[in-house]
Amino acid sequence: MLKTRLISMLILIPITILMVFFLPIIPFSIVVFIICLISAWEWGKMHHFSDYVHRMWICAILVLLCITMIIVTTSYLYFNNWHIFWYIFGSISIVWWLLAFSLILSYPDSAIFWKKSNVLCFFFGILTILPFFWGILTLRQFHHINDNTIGAWCLLYIVILIWINDSSAYIIGKTLGRHKLLKNVSPKKTWEGFIGGILISTGISWLFSKYMPIKVINPSLIFVYSIIAIIASIIGDLTESMFKREAGIKDSGSLIPGHGGILDRIDSLFAAVPIFVYLILLSLY
Repeated sequence: MLKTRLISMLILIPITILMVFFLPIIPFSIVVFIICLISAWEWGKMHHFSDYVHRMWICAILVLLCITMIIVTTSYLYFNNWHIFWYIFGSISIVWWLLAFSLILSYPDSAIFWKKSNVLCFFFGILTILPFFWGILTLRQFHHINDNTIGAWCLLYIVILIWINDSSAYIIGKTLGRHKLLKNVSPKKTWEGFIGGILISTGISWLFSKYMPIKVINPSLIFVYSIIAIIASIIGDLTESMFKREAGIKDSGSLIPGHGGILDRIDSLFAAVPIFVYLILLSLY
């Protein structure tokens, strides 16, 4: 499992680099859109939307929302008040992940309020996937008068940083883990993995902030925002673990060897990306 997981990571990282820096914005948006669509399908499976009709409805609504998002984010420079969009989506994302954190801490008692509600589970999915989609598109096309690559660098950085945190926590937890982090939510996650992942990713954040190719953002702010994003990513990971545990499934899918489904690979990014983007834009405007 560990070997397969590492091989998958080594394949995904160069693909991500090529996508971020060389795909034009429309093809890039389509690729991210497909990723989100698969995530929505897996979300339906995870929340017992076993009826394909209901899962198709989830995907159809997400399609409409994402198309609207593409139109807005690819033309935001033409709006005088474009910043209102990232205020809204950034704030929504922060509120949702704070709520998700409270659901994690109170699980399994919290499941009483949402496990049998298709409506709540549907909105949880939209609140998870849509701000992520917004964050990816907004950051990818963001540029500054003094740096046209700032958005691409920031996007590549946060994706790889969170993947490093995930993999480090997994490897350290697998080899050294003894003390359970949140047994009711994810029995395999340990305090050793949690702390090890944070220490390694914090070190990567410090190196990036010290030698980063981005010249228009204060390095100290990049470092602080990275720490916040790392913490958010852990909440995202634990949130999906909670939903999977309640659904009685191990993985959301089987598309990525060693990882499971798309949700299993990017659950941490769902929380980290929109919050990181929100903080970056907040520091510049």
